[in-house]
Amino acid sequence: MAFDGITVSAIVHELRQTCLDGRISKIAQPEKDELMLTIKTSRRENGGSLSSSQCKIVLSANPTLPLVYITQTNKVSPETAPAFCMFLRKHVLNGRITDIYQPDFERIIIFEIEHLDEMGDLKKKKLIVELMGKYSNIIFTDENDKILESIKHISGLISSVREVLPGHDYFIPKTEDKLDPTKTNEKEFIETALCKPTETTKAIYSTYTGISPMIAGQMCAQAGVETDSTSRLSDNEKHKLYEVFDEYMNKVKEKEYTPIILYENNSPKDYCMLKVFSYPEEARKHYENASELIIAFYAEKEKLTRIKQKSVDLRKIVSTHLERDIKKYDLQINQLKDTDKMDKYRVYGELLHTYGYSIKEGERSYEADNYYTGEKIVIPLDPDMSAMENAARYFDRYSKLKRTKEALEKLTISVKNEIDHLESIMAALDIAEKEEDLNEIKRELTESGFIKKKSNTKKQRFISKPFHYISSDGFHIYVGKNNYQNEELTFKVATGNDWWFHAKKRPGSHVIVKSENKELPDSTFEEAARLAAHYSKTDGESQVEIDYIQKKHVKKSPGQPVGFVIYHTNYSMMIDSDISGIERVE
Repeated sequence: MAFDGITVSAIVHELRQTCLDGRISKIAQPEKDELMLTIKTSRRENGGSLSSSQCKIVLSANPTLPLVYITQTNKVSPETAPAFCMFLRKHVLNGRITDIYQPDFERIIIFEIEHLDEMGDLKKKKLIVELMGKYSNIIFTDENDKILESIKHISGLISSVREVLPGHDYFIPKTEDKLDPTKTNEKEFIETALCKPTETTKAIYSTYTGISPMIAGQMCAQAGVETDSTSRLSDNEKHKLYEVFDEYMNKVKEKEYTPIILYENNSPKDYCMLKVFSYPEEARKHYENASELIIAFYAEKEKLTRIKQKSVDLRKIVSTHLERDIKKYDLQINQLKDTDKMDKYRVYGELLHTYGYSIKEGERSYEADNYYTGEKIVIPLDPDMSAMENAARYFDRYSKLKRTKEALEKLTISVKNEIDHLESIMAALDIAEKEEDLNEIKRELTESGFIKKKSNTKKQRFISKPFHYISSDGFHIYVGKNNYQNEELTFKVATGNDWWFHAKKRPGSHVIVKSENKELPDSTFEEAARLAAHYSKTDGESQVEIDYIQKKHVKKSPGQPVGFVIYHTNYSMMIDSDISGIERVE
């Protein structure tokens, strides 16, 4: 999610605790739209002695990922500092941060800085960070809000609302008439927000600045009110919703932040600086402060994004082969349907042999009794051919279509097997988390002939580990990430009495439950089934059919690629794919 006003408020609180009265000892610009300030602070301990500390603040005006957070990690900067960085160094290097605040609960952080100019006179400047999506910017002004420089220059050709150029006056753009949620009351809340004829959540976040749709939804959930329309709310529900709203805002005013990352199916879905109630405790991860949360959340997001980017070439190879095979398969199926005529041609030939003596020359058709069905049948004839010649022509057609059918049946099986194989590889790409996972998938594509082998490349084995979970009853569950791992888990890790799970007739992971020769409780069966559903191609279905069976009944599928199996006697269950409550072992 983007920075909302509550997140900005939490970051400002942390910055004030850590960096207020600190001096800017270094200014770097690692990216074209990002600054890193190194701040040194001195604080007097209880014993009276001074202690110094240092931290770094990252200020990012990236249009897709605007961020502000405190870190101890350095970033590599260009050898030649950009112009904006040099300008800041000239004016505020060694300057003291006298105030850090958030105006009107906007997604804006203002640093007020005191410094000495060339003449030794004390001057004041402002460094303003606007965290507004594609409109994000870092702006440097004097104490009278005159723009001295900015990391992005915005001319009138780019924005009709506000120019951001040296010499212009700085002002916060009020493109939407929103209210400060920390300065409202129940009467205003009901008469302004809850009078809007729209969804309740939208009414809240469209009325008040800094409130995200997620937070508005959490407020409604905690108050237990319907979100489809404000017109459905009773007076009591409106009062209850305001009480929850007021509770949230009081936590902001009292700086009672609870940084939490919210997980869905073991992946980071969202984060919040206040305690939320609609997510179970096992789907939350708590952090000490806002910066730790932001670093962790976007590191995980970045990792998943990076893997998806690295898998682009492999996805293209798989999708190209899939598209070609699907077109080929559809064509072959249509050709197979045409061969359905072959038995009709055989019957025509046999009937002409039987009744041909009674057919006159030059006839264009002949109606005969079909002794297979007892019905009348009309046989088209070539008038230039005799009855026997027409019969021979139909037998030729029958023989040709029979040969075609036999060949197509083999080809369609081969192409369908290849489609299934490619779809299983695409499913493995969807759940890959590390480079080792991609390397194993590339190896499978190469060994299967989808990627051309390089003759001078040494054979390498990249072994990644399967997913490892522990059921609520303490049983170890393993999930294959690709076909190699599926094969390994099913035929080497699993023993005869272990349980094997797989989504029915769709690509997905093999899931193994190590039973230790014990009887599995129902909850473990359900959790393993959920994992099999989650790590399969579900196409958005809420319920997935899962086959499960003891491993001793699962056999390798002869002539099929690695990881493909057959089984005949199995149990099945319909289950959802929510795995948020299942403990994962790293």
